[in-house]
Amino acid sequence: MSVGDRLDETIVGRRVALARAGNNPWLVAKMASGWVVMSDKQVVPGQLILLSDPVVGALNDLSREQRAGYLLDMARIGDALLAVTGCLRVNYEILGNTDPALHAHIVPRYASEPDERRTMPIWLYDWSSADVFSDDKHGVLRQRLAHHLSDHAAEASA
Repeated sequence: MSVGDRLDETIVGRRVALARAGNNPWLVAKMASGWVVMSDKQVVPGQLILLSDPVVGALNDLSREQRAGYLLDMARIGDALLAVTGCLRVNYEILGNTDPALHAHIVPRYASEPDERRTMPIWLYDWSSADVFSDDKHGVLRQRLAHHLSDHAAEASA
């Protein structure tokens, strides 16, 4: 089995395949460097993930230009979160410890979060009680993010 085959079997690889086929229910938008999707668990509203396409193991596996594009897309997604949600700030995390394919967690942080949580990583929240993404509950937010990214796509290429 090749490294590419193993990457295709990761959660990121499977979700990218769904997006390419037009069947990813979490999809927000196609970006130059991959696909932005809603997180399965919405610990805070608007929690997003940027899936790299091509699927690679880490940021370091990309060329210099691809790295720059991926990081720019992360910032563009953060801009969309700031504009659409009114969040206080955006946290960006590339981990890859559980799913060893490049993906970035892009997490809006809100003034309304409890003081004892707002200054800590999102991973310290109780994920078992978090909302599971559903189009009924999060679809309007997903559409607003998609429209913002689409409306501002020309700025990214300038």
